[in-house]
Amino acid sequence: MEISVEHTDGGVVILAVSGEIGWNASPELHKALIPLFAENPVAIVLDLSGVSFMDSSGVATLIEGLQYSLRSEIPFRLSGMTPPIIHVLKLANLEDLFEIFDTREAALKDLT
Repeated sequence: MEISVEHTDGGVVILAVSGEIGWNASPELHKALIPLFAENPVAIVLDLSGVSFMDSSGVATLIEGLQYSLRSEIPFRLSGMTPPIIHVLKLANLEDLFEIFDTREAALKDLT
């Protein structure tokens, strides 16, 4: 799994992830994602367009991000979700809990 962080001029943080988010990689995602809320950004966009697989530990990390978002009132958006990732969220009946956008650009549209 590879992770990159980008800070936009508008104060939004984009966390782009590629590869597989399984039990061995989800702690790395957690370590990259959760501290971003302490930076008090305008929003956090998690770009999952490069993710080919996610198991329940990855889903748990997304839920944890959502919990931090709700507590801090910092929008947390998911973008570029591939069919396998959408399928996992639908199986868990979680797709309606998240703000999901087709592209990173769409997720950023009304934030900056």
